[in-house]
Amino acid sequence: QVQVVESGGGLVQPGGSLTLSCAASGITFSSYGMSWYRQAPGLERELVAAISSSGGSTNYADSVKGRFTISRDNGKDTVFLQMNSLKPEDTAVYYCKADRWLGGRYYTRWGQGTQVTVSS
Repeated sequence: QVQVVESGGGLVQPGGSLTLSCAASGITFSSYGMSWYRQAPGLERELVAAISSSGGSTNYADSVKGRFTISRDNGKDTVFLQMNSLKPEDTAVYYCKADRWLGGRYYTRWGQGTQVTVSS
């Protein structure tokens, strides 16, 4: 059974830091690209950061560049999102996604999300 499970969300003050984790099981983790998305109330889900299957390539939304860092540990089947200098506008539910192309088919799995609230 494929599972993608986020953890590490919570309440943090503006300017603070938080690290999200996403653990995957039931997949060959090192073959999947991993990404973090977020969705704030009333807004569409947006890509925050993505990392290639090997970890050699990353990309970020302009709004988080220089503040957030995505990384992965293929030995532990886990991807991380280090979030620094958090702002109230970073408040959202953060989702982890695993995806890959194989044999002409696209495979994707989403986690259930973890709430991040930035507030004083």
